[in-house]
Amino acid sequence: MAARTNTAPRSQSSIPAEAIFLRGEPDQTLQARLIAGIVEFLLSHRIPSGTRMPGTRALAAALGLSRMTVTLVYQELVARGYLDSRPRSGFQVARDIPALRVGLGGANDAAQEVRWGEWLKGGVERKRVIRKPADWRSYPYPFIYGQGDPGLFDHAAWRDCARRALSAREFAELAFDLLTRDDPMLIDYICTRTLPRRGIMARPEEVLITVGSQNALFLAIDILARPDRLAVLEEPGYPDFVETLRRSDAPLQWVPVDSDGLDPASLPKGTRLVVATPSHNIPTGATMPLQRRLDLLARAETEDFLIVEDDYDFEMSYLAPPLPALKSLDREGRVIYLGSFSKSLFPGLRIGYLVASAPMIAAARETRAIMLRHPPTHLQRTTAHFLALGHYDAHVVRLREEMKRRRNEMIDALSGTDFSIAGTARDGGASIWLAAPEGVDSAMLADYARRVGVLIEPGAVFFETPPSPCRFFRLGYGSIPVDRIRPGLRQLQRACDEMRGFPSGRERRGRADDLG
Repeated sequence: MAARTNTAPRSQSSIPAEAIFLRGEPDQTLQARLIAGIVEFLLSHRIPSGTRMPGTRALAAALGLSRMTVTLVYQELVARGYLDSRPRSGFQVARDIPALRVGLGGANDAAQEVRWGEWLKGGVERKRVIRKPADWRSYPYPFIYGQGDPGLFDHAAWRDCARRALSAREFAELAFDLLTRDDPMLIDYICTRTLPRRGIMARPEEVLITVGSQNALFLAIDILARPDRLAVLEEPGYPDFVETLRRSDAPLQWVPVDSDGLDPASLPKGTRLVVATPSHNIPTGATMPLQRRLDLLARAETEDFLIVEDDYDFEMSYLAPPLPALKSLDREGRVIYLGSFSKSLFPGLRIGYLVASAPMIAAARETRAIMLRHPPTHLQRTTAHFLALGHYDAHVVRLREEMKRRRNEMIDALSGTDFSIAGTARDGGASIWLAAPEGVDSAMLADYARRVGVLIEPGAVFFETPPSPCRFFRLGYGSIPVDRIRPGLRQLQRACDEMRGFPSGRERRGRADDLG
């Protein structure tokens, strides 16, 4: 009887081991990251069936893994249908990869024929975007603002609140489509606890839950901005304010920010809308004093314009009590107030709120209903429990204590560098606005710093017309442990020295105590 032979077509090509990389998050297992890397490679490059995979020994050597890890991954991918195992031939790409069984080739080819330039008239590309590496956690010194430290968050308490929100009684209440309404428990807490701490008294019909303050900003601008209404912004300021307004085709004008924030006296004639951060300017941290706040409101009343106030970081007031929110001083309903729990809890939460007069909130509610109906009710209720049970207050206390430690460490360590403080919040905050030495461009400095594991935020993106070179940059300390701040700043100084062609900081300045 003739022996059976393997009639599968033999591959004429193989994948080099150097073409495959680990993917996924750093905290995942090596097997999970290798699986993600191989699947991504096979799908993105549309590898033909029968193509030989790298040998287990070769791939293990290329990635610094054990051969057993690679073997187990290959076996798992065979079970999932991505690879085939051939006797004496090793592993090959399967004939029918699961994600490609629907014939994506034709659809992809057709998509290339669409003239997107015509369909996307006007373009959607933003001119000013804050770039943050997706893998920022893999860097030893991530001075990135807006990212939280999971170690400071009470995960057990949050899990308990989520469990409460999933109870049979509450699930029955939350499972229905709320249409344009919000979770009454969360609205009640915001009206009775959160807003009064800022001096703001609001009724439920004057509050709208949003998908973070970014969504609140979009709604406000979508309703209020028009081509015949001059909008004024801070310079420097938050790029997303500008980019959201650009989409409205409203005429824009920028007003310089000084050490006291925006100066109402500098507003141009014909202003109809002002977007500002009175408590903590982005990025300088400048705080608008009480008299300027009163002057701004008086001018708004006299000249009939509205103000969008982003109070994104008011919980981070650990050096001095925060000044009253602009909204709390508003007598005519001219201030549209943006708030968020994402900054103080964790960025991925995306729960914020919009506070304004009832007609404005009614319009925003209708606009939101067209976009997304309402934010997920389960997240709203979980957040409400976290607030109502006192977990939020305890969390903020811990957060303030830790941010104070990190800020003190940052300022002390900066004294041993060539960087000067160009701006910082009077009552705390979670970032510092710095200036590099004259002639140093912060974007180029960021490139040098990244090579040695330091992430900073170059300052040009915060300006509509940045200085050239732009030596300003922002350092956040919410995402970096306190014990890494000082060595991180040493590395940043060394990167700056290398960029300018200087010898090491210790040799040049003789500061062995600071830079050794």
